[in-house]
Amino acid sequence: MAFQQETCMEVEITSTKFIKPASSTPNNLQNYKLSFFDQIADLEHLPLVLFYPPPTNNTYNYSTHDQEQFEQSLSRVLTHVYPIAGRLSDDDLISCHDQGVKFVKAKVNSKLNEFLEKAYRDVNFALLCWPQDTWNADESNLFTLPIVIVQITEFECGGLALSMSHAHPAMDAYSTFNIINEWSKVCRMKIPIEKINFMSFNLAHVFPPRDLSKFLLPRIPEEDRVDSKVVAKRLYINEDSISRLREQIGELCFNPSRVEMIIALLWRAFIRASEKRHGHLKRSIMGVPVNLRTRLISLPQLAKSFGNLVIEAPVKFIPGVHNKVPELHELVTLIRDTVKDTIIACDKSSPEDIVSAVANIYNGSFRSQEWGNSTDEVDEYTSSSFCRFPIQEADFGWGKPCLMHFGSRHIQSCWLYDAECGNGICVQLDLKEVNMHHLFELCHTDINDFFQF
Repeated sequence: MAFQQETCMEVEITSTKFIKPASSTPNNLQNYKLSFFDQIADLEHLPLVLFYPPPTNNTYNYSTHDQEQFEQSLSRVLTHVYPIAGRLSDDDLISCHDQGVKFVKAKVNSKLNEFLEKAYRDVNFALLCWPQDTWNADESNLFTLPIVIVQITEFECGGLALSMSHAHPAMDAYSTFNIINEWSKVCRMKIPIEKINFMSFNLAHVFPPRDLSKFLLPRIPEEDRVDSKVVAKRLYINEDSISRLREQIGELCFNPSRVEMIIALLWRAFIRASEKRHGHLKRSIMGVPVNLRTRLISLPQLAKSFGNLVIEAPVKFIPGVHNKVPELHELVTLIRDTVKDTIIACDKSSPEDIVSAVANIYNGSFRSQEWGNSTDEVDEYTSSSFCRFPIQEADFGWGKPCLMHFGSRHIQSCWLYDAECGNGICVQLDLKEVNMHHLFELCHTDINDFFQF
């Protein structure tokens, strides 16, 4: 089976199998309950792609020894992270009968440097290295797919692309990054099963599943997913530009983070482009995911929990009486205050109070009658930051990864992550095709003053 783009680059699937845990999952763990936070996660498969440069010497050849070590180390990790080798059974259960992680091997008729040269210009080239099963994964087929699909794609030069896609109802980005990093250590250092212990599996005990019929969740309607035609573009902002951005924002009563400033800069450009396109300012909401593991002071046992423990802080822009595009410092302050208020609202003494707080935030912010329940009325975006996550430390013995790629192309998102070298930040923009066009046609200077392409 092969997938081909316009460039004559072709990816050929060479084998498919299932990697199972090295030790069988005990009977008492074979029905893994999903938590309330798992229930409210988006219904999609989320791929992550890492690219590894070819070897500088002849010390390894992935087709022989490294391949065996790579697969065996995954099997050992699955013994600990047993739910991802199972299958979603229904809305609140994973059946953990060691069905296995789908493992796909592929090869591409290109050298990695040639591929990356094109991928830097057109991020959509990374689609060639995604597991094909996940391209159209949604609510209709999510429960028929493996929870995790891994694809290793080998380039002609010996370079590699590692893609891991996970079913979002089973786990969030924190869980995925931790699994990849620990897997890389197990592979590189040959860590035995009995010493693998890096996550806890207690979320459903603290936050059991609930009846969600009265929840207004921040999910994009299926008709919007199908018609959105979301495309991606990669931007880079270096340390000097971040300093200039800080100067332009000016002094505030707090020291804004790099992520807050970059989100504000991009969001302001989105708002301006929308105004120029529609002839008036629209309401706009930026969902900022917040990892609650270290924010819930009353529940320290959740600090390393597997699953989903995230809430989207709903940052809202509502055109005021002056009906003008907000200044950068206003958006930075709005982002800081909303995230802070969201964390305070969720940091309750009991799980029941935390669930109530999450319900109040979502019911009052996303698609409520007061705010607007149509994408025609409100521009919706999400901005996820993976900065300072140690994903670039994921060395399986092949060195550290270079260009990364995220997302499902189902929602309009900004994905932020640390650049491979220096103190800059890379941004992957996932926008509807028409919005991407208008952004760079109508507000190019807003972006071009700070970002490189």
